[in-house]
Amino acid sequence: MNIGIVGLPKAGKTTIFNALTGQEAEVAEYASGKVEPNVAVVDVGDPRVDKLSELYQPKRTIFATTEFIDFVSGTQGTDTAGIFSGEGMTMVKNADALLLVLRNFSNPTLDETWGTASPLRDLETIEAELILSDQMIAERRLERIEADHKRGRKTPRSQAEEKVMHRLVEQLDQGGAVRDMEFTPDELLLISGFRFLTAKQVLLVLNSDEDQYGQHQPLVEKLQERYPVIEFAGNFEMELSRMDADDARAFMEDIGISESARNRLTAFAYRMLGYISFFTVGEDEVRAWTIRRGQNAQEAAGAIHSDLAKGFIRAECFNYTDLLESGSEQGVKQKGLFRLEGKEYPVKDGDILNIRFNV
Repeated sequence: MNIGIVGLPKAGKTTIFNALTGQEAEVAEYASGKVEPNVAVVDVGDPRVDKLSELYQPKRTIFATTEFIDFVSGTQGTDTAGIFSGEGMTMVKNADALLLVLRNFSNPTLDETWGTASPLRDLETIEAELILSDQMIAERRLERIEADHKRGRKTPRSQAEEKVMHRLVEQLDQGGAVRDMEFTPDELLLISGFRFLTAKQVLLVLNSDEDQYGQHQPLVEKLQERYPVIEFAGNFEMELSRMDADDARAFMEDIGISESARNRLTAFAYRMLGYISFFTVGEDEVRAWTIRRGQNAQEAAGAIHSDLAKGFIRAECFNYTDLLESGSEQGVKQKGLFRLEGKEYPVKDGDILNIRFNV
């Protein structure tokens, strides 16, 4: 899972990045001219992986991972004064989802330079920039298609693409997002390479003051009318990520936080973006894998290795819950809960798979 962290300047994106990843990216340096995004890959905490490791005692344990990319904002007074620098635009297109950070804290210097915090206003600004980016891409592509058609280079594919691009331009001109449109499978193939930003799923982080954390329910409900929302006390969470476990736990109890920002955000993202985990187990390795809900056994095999998908025969399958209740794989088999599934089997969250294949 690859999540791009975006937002207006000084919203606290790098603070949130540090809180989620345990990194120590320089906030001051980042704000004063750095152009390269901050990137970190972190483990997705999952107590099921820990339990499976206890049961199988493998040589190594591998958690699912999430990549967070903190994109630099443009500088005020330049042509890139918005949510991306020019260098970040290409990279953000590869993100699976966008995490929009909204400033919800007061700071005299920031208030003077950027205005007082207004999450709803900032969200509208960000949405407008995302739409504008997609408009430019769709319009340029449409111009090229129409120019080719005038030169006599017209094909069934180009005509189909022209039709879908007209629909896209109309949607974006009206302030709509690509994700809200319906497409046929063939149309999705035609537009997939463009990686439109408004086609991506969006999660919101409301970045609040520590002393006001948890006191913005009306605002949260208003934002939730648009997108899923999670509230963080960004600076507090960043400090927590740098503490040892016992100290962090004590401070979390003081503010009423039950889990780290990383665990809350990854669980939130999995739920809202439709991801699930399945596992492979054995003496050599216990490992968690990430797929989208509804993907089948052959697609899950492909997540492990392309050869497993190509040569897929059957998936030996049982569920983590059944394993815990039965105490062992042998107990699962005795209860008739060990199954052989074909390629179209929809993998469930917590399934443990062993892929039979032949290439």
